[in-house]
Amino acid sequence: MRITILFGGTNKERLVSVATAQALHTALPEADLWFWDIDDSVHQVQSEKLLGHARPFEDPFKPDGVGVAIELALDKAKAEDRLLVLGLHGGRAENGELQAMCEMRGVAFTGSGSASSHLAFDKIAAKQFAALAGVKAPAGVALGDAEKALAEYGRLIAKPARDGSSYGLIYVNARQDLVAVRNAAKTEEYVIEPFISGTEATCGVLEQADGSVIALPPIEIITADGGFDYTAKYLAKSTQEICPGRFSPEISAGIMDLAVRAHRAMSCSGYSRSDFIVSAKGPVYLETNTLPGLTKASLYPKALKAQGIEFIDFLRGQIELGAKRAQK
Repeated sequence: MRITILFGGTNKERLVSVATAQALHTALPEADLWFWDIDDSVHQVQSEKLLGHARPFEDPFKPDGVGVAIELALDKAKAEDRLLVLGLHGGRAENGELQAMCEMRGVAFTGSGSASSHLAFDKIAAKQFAALAGVKAPAGVALGDAEKALAEYGRLIAKPARDGSSYGLIYVNARQDLVAVRNAAKTEEYVIEPFISGTEATCGVLEQADGSVIALPPIEIITADGGFDYTAKYLAKSTQEICPGRFSPEISAGIMDLAVRAHRAMSCSGYSRSDFIVSAKGPVYLETNTLPGLTKASLYPKALKAQGIEFIDFLRGQIELGAKRAQK
């Protein structure tokens, strides 16, 4: 089975994907590199081209030569018995579409399957399923009720229902901020929730070779202005990501339990990462990522390191799981 790192994608998170691919390729130097470009073409990429791309979070990656359509690339992957290590985030790469295309062809890949990916990517549906597993999540606010909710709660937060890396995050502190929410909601569905004060936290979940699932040490996130948006995640030098987080043993255990519950409620496979706010009343669930960032600066690799798991061992385990699932 030939190992191929698929990265890029047709959505906004393709920049993060390039940084993830750099980390993956450093760990798996013998793997082939396929770049999924914004025009839906897939290009074979040389190692020097990828590793030489100096500012992946800011500058778009531009492949050389002419590619083939994504469908033809997946046909090729099947014919050549390739396993795709998904260094992708967001959009059709994480909402289940790519996974369904692979499943229909019998192409092996890492991470969750199409149904789980589709469910977790929809923040509204994900909260509903997480709640069935006893995971507490914030109540949603209808756009038409946002002004009334702002008066009631004092602050709101709005985010795209189906997007990642904190793109499109809007903090609603005053009535004029609702104008930005209404304008954003004209082009995509938005989730609006009461703003919950507390410490940001995230917790990775890992499926092991024997099928058992464990939670990784929770990470505490501290930003300069209190907002963990795209800039704070990938560009700001002032953001602190403390792993293990400085939570009480009871809070840490609670976060880990909730992350595993969310992972299982959505039938995720391989690995996931769930985000929380640790409020005065305990952890509150925000969302689950089925393809979290794996860049050198990303949260999931930090948690693996804190757990004593080498990145290459994590990848080998995910490749093994992906191969097993494809054989079923």
